[in-house]
Amino acid sequence: MRTRACVRRWWWWCGWAAFVACAEDSCPPACACTRDSGTVSCGRDGDSAASGVPARVPAWTSTLILHGRNVTTLRRGAFTANGSALDAAATLSLSANMIRAVQSDAFAGFPHLRVLDLSHNRVERMSDGAFKGLWELRTLCLNESIVPEAASQLSAALAAGDLRSLHRLELAGNRLRSVPLAGLDAFRHLHQLVLVNNSIQSLGRENTSSLEQHRRARVYLAQNPFRCTCELEVFYWWLKNGSQCADASLLRCAEPEARRGVPVERLRAEDVDCLNENLEAVSYVFLGIVLALIGLVFLMVLYLNRGGIKRWVTNIREACRDQMEIYHYRYEQDSDPRLANVAV
Repeated sequence: MRTRACVRRWWWWCGWAAFVACAEDSCPPACACTRDSGTVSCGRDGDSAASGVPARVPAWTSTLILHGRNVTTLRRGAFTANGSALDAAATLSLSANMIRAVQSDAFAGFPHLRVLDLSHNRVERMSDGAFKGLWELRTLCLNESIVPEAASQLSAALAAGDLRSLHRLELAGNRLRSVPLAGLDAFRHLHQLVLVNNSIQSLGRENTSSLEQHRRARVYLAQNPFRCTCELEVFYWWLKNGSQCADASLLRCAEPEARRGVPVERLRAEDVDCLNENLEAVSYVFLGIVLALIGLVFLMVLYLNRGGIKRWVTNIREACRDQMEIYHYRYEQDSDPRLANVAV
C-alpha cells in the first residue's frame, strides 16, 4: 500500500511539474512567440483583457515587446508579480504604452537587461530608483517620452548610479532645455548621447568640460534652436576645436532673427565674442554718460546765469513789443483812409 501511495504521489508530482513546465512555455494571450529567436511580442488587438503586463511570460524569453497595452504605471516589481522568471531577457520594449509613471524597482525582474525602450510615452513622474538594478543596461531609449515638467526627475533617476554600463542614451524629441546629466563621471562607458529635436539653445561650460573629459562620447544635437549670441561662445569653440558632435554640420541658428538658419559652424568668431559685445555695450554706456554730463554742465551754466538770461529775455521781449507797436500803428494808418489824408 505504501508503495502504491508513493507511486501515485510521484506521478502526481511529475504531472504537476509537467503542467507547470508547459504553462511556463506557453505563449501568453494576444502575443506572438518565437522560441528560436527568444522573442515574445504582445499587442492589444482590441482585447481589454490583453492590457497590462502579460502573465506567465516564457522563461526562455530574451526579447519581450509590449506595444499598445496601456501600461500606464510601471509599479515596483511590475515584471515579477506574475511569477515569471526573466533572467534570460536582454531586450525590453515598452514603446507607445501611454506610460505616465515609473516607480522604483520597476525593472527588478530583468537582472541582465541590455536594451530598454520606453519611447513614445508620456512620463510625468519618475522615481529616483526607476532604473535601479539595471547594472548591465547598455542602451536606454526615451525618445518623445518625457514631459518637460519631469526633466529634473529624469536627471535624478539617471544620476542614481545604476547605469554604469550604459553605452547609448536616446533623449530625442522631449523639449529638453538642458542636458539632463549633472556630469558624465557616472557614465564612463557612454559612447552616444542623442539629444536631437529638443529645446536646447546651448551647452554650458560644465557640459562641454565634462564631454572633453570623455573623448569617446559622441553627441547628436540637430534640430535644436541654438541662440547664436555671446552666450554660445563656449559651445562654439568646443564645436570648432573638437569632433565629438557627430552632426555638427546640421546645427542651425534660431536666434537672433538676422542669423536664423545660419549653420553654427559658419559663424565668425566675432559673432560670439563676449568681449567685443561687452566693449560695444560699454562704449554705448560711456557715450550716454558723456552726453549726460554735457547736458548737466549746460543746465548748470544756465542756472548760474539765470539773472543775466532773464534780463536778456526781458530786453528782447520789450524790443519786440516796441517793434510790434510800430508795425501796428503803421497798419492802422494804412487801413484807415482818413488817417491817410491827415498824413498827406
